[in-house]
Amino acid sequence: MSFTIRPIESCDDEAMAAIIRAVMPEFGADGPGFAIHDAEVGAMHAAYARPGCAYFVVERDGRVCGGGGIAPLHGEAGTCELRKMYFLPELRGLGAGAALMRTCLDAARKLGYRQCYLETLTGMDAAQRLYERHGFMRIPAAMGNTGHFGCNRFYLLDL
Repeated sequence: MSFTIRPIESCDDEAMAAIIRAVMPEFGADGPGFAIHDAEVGAMHAAYARPGCAYFVVERDGRVCGGGGIAPLHGEAGTCELRKMYFLPELRGLGAGAALMRTCLDAARKLGYRQCYLETLTGMDAAQRLYERHGFMRIPAAMGNTGHFGCNRFYLLDL
């Protein structure tokens, strides 16, 4: 394997913020209503150190090149949200997405969640194929209260 997945540490905050701020505009997700504007972007370690949360980074050649995690979906008991899963181009196509997805879903199960929800948008086709390969089903409308009104595709997985 040409990458390593591990839990986020506070020293990873700057790298993950830079990744999120670089990747989201690549897909047109930098306007109002997108996760790029979430306060947690600059302090991911602290944001995911809360109960019911887990966040992982993906390293390649000793450098953080991506990450993703889970957190409770506000307004939906027993459901977590797959959040802030973004990779730099050099990490794409190596199987890191599938490996990180398994890591996040395993963490969700261990934390006792019954479902995992995610939001994405048109144009993130490779990501949507990844979600569907892992059993996520597209649903017609948003769930919970994510505050991300810019997303237009919604998925749910029974854990």
